[in-house]
Amino acid sequence: MPRPISPGTVLRRARVGRLATADQRGHPYVIPICFVFDGRAIYSALDEKPKRVAARRLRRVRNIEVNPTAALVVDAYREDWRRLWYVLVLGPAAVIAAGTPEHLRAVGLLRRKYRQYRRMRLEDRPVLRISPRRVVSWSAAGPGGRVRVR
Repeated sequence: MPRPISPGTVLRRARVGRLATADQRGHPYVIPICFVFDGRAIYSALDEKPKRVAARRLRRVRNIEVNPTAALVVDAYREDWRRLWYVLVLGPAAVIAAGTPEHLRAVGLLRRKYRQYRRMRLEDRPVLRISPRRVVSWSAAGPGGRVRVR
């Protein structure tokens, strides 16, 4: 029987996840993000892709500043439901200011994972950090099943 892939491996390999934040009144906001997991924290850049407002004014940033509770879901949907799986990460999020050692390290990790970031000026832009406090994983294949991360 194939060995299952650990949630940590899934988080290292996955290319996209869905970040959930909530404002001070608990109104949810969910968006897809690119991210990197270093074994302790998850980082996501507030990159140069077109946005309607400045990075510090993005809804996810404003939500985190007033309510640091966050969740990240990485999943796979297949028409063959025996191949479904997800990893859910729950924990506080923070906005990491540009220029700090943690920020520079996160930018380096993000650039290694996503070639598109190698052409973007991330040094002057904040990075989001999620500190996992609880990780829940599930696979339709069961505890001994194998998940495939693209």
